[in-house]
Amino acid sequence: MTIKTLGIDIAKSVFQLHGIDKDGNAVLQRKLRREEFLRTLSTLEPCLIGMEAGSGAHHWARELTKLGHEVKLMPPQYVRPYVKRNKHDAADAEACCEAVQRPGMRFIHVKSTEQQAKLMLHRVRDHFIRRRTGAINALRGHLAEFGLVSANQRAGLNRLLDIIEKVDPRLPQACTDLLHLIVQEIRSYDEAIQDLDKKLKHLVREDEVSKRLIGIPGVGPVLATAIPAHMQAGGVFESGRCFAAWLGLTPRQHSSGGKEKTFGITKRGNTYLRRQLINGARSVVRVVQQHKGPFWDWVANLLQRRHFNVVTVAVAAKLARIMWSIITKGTTWKNA
Repeated sequence: MTIKTLGIDIAKSVFQLHGIDKDGNAVLQRKLRREEFLRTLSTLEPCLIGMEAGSGAHHWARELTKLGHEVKLMPPQYVRPYVKRNKHDAADAEACCEAVQRPGMRFIHVKSTEQQAKLMLHRVRDHFIRRRTGAINALRGHLAEFGLVSANQRAGLNRLLDIIEKVDPRLPQACTDLLHLIVQEIRSYDEAIQDLDKKLKHLVREDEVSKRLIGIPGVGPVLATAIPAHMQAGGVFESGRCFAAWLGLTPRQHSSGGKEKTFGITKRGNTYLRRQLINGARSVVRVVQQHKGPFWDWVANLLQRRHFNVVTVAVAAKLARIMWSIITKGTTWKNA
């Protein structure tokens, strides 16, 4: 039995295989348990393997590559059209086998353990920020029931924290004790996020690519470490515009019959990177009048003709293209 292409539907404990020969005939349809998966794949001749880029996919891709197989990961939404009729493990594996052979299929680069470690740092930090935001909203909501409100941002939050710590007479003692628990939660998240920020700054000092990115306007330790972790030096993307399109920062199109229609940005791709780029671009647009240079002049001229938010998105796309160029070409940022 010679297998040319193999589609694998991966899960936590069960793996479904669908293999075909050079003529396209199905020669392998088998379900494996986790403990026998690698042992079975090691007995096969090296072949092309297609899998969806889901949980654990990068780990298995690295392990199968060690066995001599060529592994390609695909976005699940691009594999779904190849599923015939009802969805089940066997149909998913067959769809992976079919999709990986398509010339126009878009594949996802297999991340190394170092890249995934950096990404985990960002994900944990983002998780803590979301949890802290939830705790802050809960605190504001509970205090509003007693007529205690304050402004947004950290200054307003600090005022509410002072009210709780000074034991305001408008708050019953039982409520104060409960609110102290929320305050402790917020404080703990603050400490954890500050510790992770220090680790990000340490990563910037150690990584040469991040050092070259940190000088770009609007790029701090978060972007300087997150962008290289998502793309490989040498160019996974054909151009900077392709990278910006992958991030969802390019206009959405709905054209037909020679009539081109464009709308707002697509908002596809990596949500975390797009949000960080938007935040960095917003900080650039806010202080554009305080700086001089070709880049800053371009932003200032654009701001005279377009809305603040439109300019922010345009600057975010510009920053994405600049970072792609610096990473792939090994250059540094020059404003002049």
